[in-house]
Amino acid sequence: MNTLGKNGEEQARLYLQKQGYRILAQNFSCKNGELDLVARRKDTLVFVEVKQRAGQAFGGPLAAVTRAKQHKISLTAAEFIKEKSLKFDSIRFDVICITGGELTHIENAFFPPRMTI
Repeated sequence: MNTLGKNGEEQARLYLQKQGYRILAQNFSCKNGELDLVARRKDTLVFVEVKQRAGQAFGGPLAAVTRAKQHKISLTAAEFIKEKSLKFDSIRFDVICITGGELTHIENAFFPPRMTI
C-alpha cells in the first residue's frame, strides 16, 4: 500500500473513533480481498472502504468503489464474520472519501449483493 493510502486509512480510523465507533480490524485480508476498516457502533457492524485521492480526476474517490469492488468487499466481509463469529443486529457498508484533506463519510454507501454467511 502506498503512503497516501496508509495516511488516509489512519485519518479515517481516527475520525471513526472520535465519532464513537470501536475499531475491530484494520487491513483484514483473506483469499477474497481486503477490508480497510471494520468497526462497530452499538449493535451495527460497519465495513468501511477508504478511498483517498489528490483530486476529483476520473470521478474522485467514490467512483473507484465499483460494483466489482463492492462485490469483493461483501465476500471479504462474509469471511470476516465467519472467522470472528461475531454477534450483531445489522451490518452496513460505508465509504470514507478523502480528497485534498477533506473527509466525507458516506454511511450505507452501497448495498452488497446477497451475502452468504
